[in-house]
Amino acid sequence: MSHVRLLFAKLRPRGIQLWAMQNVAAKIFLQSGCGFSSGVTESFLNGSSSNYVEEMYYAWLENPKSVHKSWDVFFRNANAGVPPGEAFHRPPLVSLESRSSQFQSQGLAMAPAKAEKLVEDHLAVQLLIRAYQIRGHHVAQLDPLGILDADLDSFVPSDLITTIDKLERYGLQEADLDKVFRLPTTTFIGGDEISLSLREIIRRLENSYCQHIGLEFMFINDLEQCQWIRQKFETPGIIHFTNEQKRTLLARLVRSTRFEDFLARKWSSEKRFGLEGCEVMIPALKTILDKSSEVGVEYAILGMPHRGRLNVLANVIRKELEQIFCQFDPKLEASDEGSGDVKYHLGMYHERINRVTNRKLTLSLVANPSHLEAVNPVVQGKTKAEQFYRGDTEGKKVMSILLHGDAAFAGQGVVYETFHLSDLPSYTTNGTIHVVVNNQIGFTTDPRMARSSPYPTDVARVVNAPIFHVNADDPEAVMYVCNVAAEWRNTFQKDVVIDLVCYRRSGHNEMDEPMFTQPLMYKQIRKQVPVLKKYADKLIAEGTVTLQEFEEEIAKYDKICEEAYTRSKDEKILHIKHWLDSPWPGFFTLEGEPKSMSCPSTGIPEEIVKHIGGVASSVPVEGFKIHGGLSRVLKSREEMIKNGIVDWALGEYMAFGSLLKEGIHVRLSGQDVERGTFSHRHHVLHDQDVDKRTCVPMNHLWPNQAPYTVCNSSLSEYGVVGFELGFAMASPNALVCWEAQFGDFHNTAQCITDQFISSGQAKWVRHNGIVLLLPHGMEGMGPEHSSARPERFLQMSNDDSDAYPEFSPDFDICQLYECNWIVVNCSTPANYFHVLRRQILLPFRKPLIIFTPKSLLRHPEAKSTFEEIKPGTHFQRLIPEGGPAADNAQNVKRVIFCTGKVYYDLVKERHNQDLVNQVAIARVEQIAPFPFDLVKTEVEKYPNADLVWCQEEHKNMGYYEYVKPRFLTVLKYARPIWYVGRDPAAAPATGNKNTHLLELKRFLDTAFNLESFEGKKF
Repeated sequence: MSHVRLLFAKLRPRGIQLWAMQNVAAKIFLQSGCGFSSGVTESFLNGSSSNYVEEMYYAWLENPKSVHKSWDVFFRNANAGVPPGEAFHRPPLVSLESRSSQFQSQGLAMAPAKAEKLVEDHLAVQLLIRAYQIRGHHVAQLDPLGILDADLDSFVPSDLITTIDKLERYGLQEADLDKVFRLPTTTFIGGDEISLSLREIIRRLENSYCQHIGLEFMFINDLEQCQWIRQKFETPGIIHFTNEQKRTLLARLVRSTRFEDFLARKWSSEKRFGLEGCEVMIPALKTILDKSSEVGVEYAILGMPHRGRLNVLANVIRKELEQIFCQFDPKLEASDEGSGDVKYHLGMYHERINRVTNRKLTLSLVANPSHLEAVNPVVQGKTKAEQFYRGDTEGKKVMSILLHGDAAFAGQGVVYETFHLSDLPSYTTNGTIHVVVNNQIGFTTDPRMARSSPYPTDVARVVNAPIFHVNADDPEAVMYVCNVAAEWRNTFQKDVVIDLVCYRRSGHNEMDEPMFTQPLMYKQIRKQVPVLKKYADKLIAEGTVTLQEFEEEIAKYDKICEEAYTRSKDEKILHIKHWLDSPWPGFFTLEGEPKSMSCPSTGIPEEIVKHIGGVASSVPVEGFKIHGGLSRVLKSREEMIKNGIVDWALGEYMAFGSLLKEGIHVRLSGQDVERGTFSHRHHVLHDQDVDKRTCVPMNHLWPNQAPYTVCNSSLSEYGVVGFELGFAMASPNALVCWEAQFGDFHNTAQCITDQFISSGQAKWVRHNGIVLLLPHGMEGMGPEHSSARPERFLQMSNDDSDAYPEFSPDFDICQLYECNWIVVNCSTPANYFHVLRRQILLPFRKPLIIFTPKSLLRHPEAKSTFEEIKPGTHFQRLIPEGGPAADNAQNVKRVIFCTGKVYYDLVKERHNQDLVNQVAIARVEQIAPFPFDLVKTEVEKYPNADLVWCQEEHKNMGYYEYVKPRFLTVLKYARPIWYVGRDPAAAPATGNKNTHLLELKRFLDTAFNLESFEGKKF
């Protein structure tokens, strides 16, 4: 018994293959007659052999006749204490070559040495097959130039060297090449044949794995998926195209190539980031779309860098050629709206009929900047939203395609972040097809200096995505790979990567000289025959097309381009609205303007407040056990609702819940948002006795409410903020919020903030209502958890500090419409409630940046009443002084303007110094766009007072540099606005608690020293 258990212990480790160990159990398995043709082999090759042996052992214990005779002997001997190496006796009947019933019935015995050699040879063949499956891509002919190795290494793995003198490493001889071996079930190279000679096995393996397609998939830990890929690439003759398919492929290559040629002829001195060297990308994308449309996809969302974008717009998205060509006209005037962007950054949305499937297909190419790969999570978020609103839970109707450059795919961290969203429940898009345009060079950087991994695509291995490397100068191989990739995504709902190994015919752009840095590569490129000519010559030689037909196809497309070029000269104005990638039908008027310039009251009836409060303070699921501490939280909520009070968490609950009632989908995403970083939210309840049993009370508010999605994200900012931005693109009728764990964590999403959120509407006329919730406040927590860096957002706000505005009844709404985003720092739960609801009730969408509190979440004074959120109430852009000082305005000596948490510090200090009649405190709740009108009113109310801006942030940070010139504009420089706060500093906060308190005391003393500014020169 102990020997058997010892054997099991040796077999248990995952990944140790029995046949590779050549141990006793493998020989029993192979010689017992239940070998290669049975399903058992799969368990051996998939690393689960120990389970199989153990199950067989227990079966033998019950009935010794239930296993093969050889296993019976082995188990008997092992139980008797015979050492494992001696417990095995070869069975009397073995014939791996024929396994004929005749051999078994005649009881012919095989000589021990011959039997052992036969077993070892079969094991060797299995090893050989597996070596090609794992490492065949290392010797595949992937580089069209024939000068580089796609994996950066010219070394050939020794287990793939199958010359006669090297076969000895497998224990095989030259004589074995014509020997017939039975094929394992883990290969499809035999087709309908179950046995092949070793020579033929090697030939077929080389055809499958070492030609123009290199496969990386054996790291996938799912046998079914591995078998699926093997069948797609190993089956003899499976890569086959009809003449019609070949002619279609040629026509698409003609369009791809001649489009670039046309641009080069007409605008030879213009940057266009052409596709020369990878012209096959256009038919590749069209093949993916054809196959995806065939299996039911209705909407494909694409993201890509600048290289080849114009060609994709023209020949995949089918943007009108004249609209593309007019972009090259230097006399083209800009439209009134937006700054626009360079032509190779623009996006497009188009609905058309797919000509191959005759099905409707909607395509969206998302606009993006030169920040490489930044568009990846944006595309994923938009795709997720489209799937969500269509009820497409498996991604069968909506899909995403991402194109990448090789250097960026390996070098940009957001690629890794986005991959790690691919299988998360609230972020998955059910598989993305990644197409890497592998130029084998960055801008000027050799790939050996640009990455440490063998391939640029190795990052995809972390999510078990298969990687198909393919020589881009073999169009039929590319098309086959694209078909398989589309089928893979539809079958398994998993990511897949196509690595188009190609070259870049020009430099980084058409004005760049690549010979400076890559002379040998570009000498070869200058001699390289274009893929269109190669493929046309091939089809002409085989009689699929004639030379005349080929030339007519070229002439036809050249004529299309010339006619479009003529029409493009009539375009005088660039209308950015023609390049929308995410239109919102029905939201705006036909002219793209809001239907009105007003916003209704954001208040809600008391009965709705009480209903939401009742759900927020209860567990709406029977038999659901919550944590004792949470019970106290819910009890506290219940008491507040009885007293007509809401705190910060309840204010948010009221805003979200009331929007859900009105049919607005609410999505809250970020690190730990379900509970809330500061344990205040608790939107997801966890049963204390049942694993994974949760309850979201917000989804139990109303019978026909909109869904509420609250989801903890991966520990990512760049990727997740991009994702939520993309989600918010899809529909204006959703409140999409991202909350940072701490406000300064948005630093690592700065690219999304700068390139998409602050400037997206100006560049691409892309309205977006995303909300960023950034916990902010100086509370002695150190430099990393204090400041959300409001100065950065304010610096990028586009309102003019020097322009004295014209005040009108709808001034506040017009301000919001003209700004690029809204920046607020609310000091009350009611105002937080109103600004969230206003975000949806506005007739347009703008990004909203909210500096949210930490200590105020539980501050006894930071509460609001039902009266402050009832019908007729609104968001207060500025909250004026409401105490005794307001009734005694003529005698007020100082007006302190502030924003956010510092207000409560100021109120407390004012009370302590008994200055409630002499000092007024006003809160600027909406900082950008600046409330000029309300500040003017508040200033004029106190004609004899000093004016002070007080902030807890350092002088070179926070709000002062933004508000000061705007105050002076309002005052027309007639009165000064003094600064009170911390001195300038490099770090946003001190890390010493005592220093923090000293700084606080110092600026509070200054704020209430009524003689502090006397005699000072402004």
